[in-house]
Amino acid sequence: MEVGALDANAARQAIEMPARAEGVEYAADAIERIVRATEGYPYFLQEWGKHAWDVAAASPIDATDVEAASRLAMATLDDGFFRVRLERLTPRQRQYLRAMAELGPGPHRSGDIARELGARSSSLAPTRSGLIGKGMVWSPGHGDTAFTVPLFDRFMRRTLPDAVWRS
Repeated sequence: MEVGALDANAARQAIEMPARAEGVEYAADAIERIVRATEGYPYFLQEWGKHAWDVAAASPIDATDVEAASRLAMATLDDGFFRVRLERLTPRQRQYLRAMAELGPGPHRSGDIARELGARSSSLAPTRSGLIGKGMVWSPGHGDTAFTVPLFDRFMRRTLPDAVWRS
């Protein structure tokens, strides 16, 4: 059984229902911003919801609150959720993920990742396998590689600038 992102309706409910139980409402555009920003990933929904709740002065929580919450949520994820994962990686694994990030959110063909690294796909197979073993990437199809969590590509681009990872 595959567990992944919630669909948009379930993500909306995950934000609205707990708040409503506490007598707090969200403006429709605020919820849509959270759903888009989190890509429906449950843990990210919790982070955005927490920060939106914390920054809002009153109900309903609006798009301005969510904008401020987004900066806080990303900083929290960068400093914890994403950083912990990055620190578990070898330098070569970091390069591999950064090459993936350069290509976008994915999934990506193994050959495209290899080209980005200036290497042969076969030489990168152990690196890819190690990343799968660590739960950093998965294979949605033969020869395809995708990040296991959304937004990790953006984190990698923020954390490892082009000049750093290509050296």
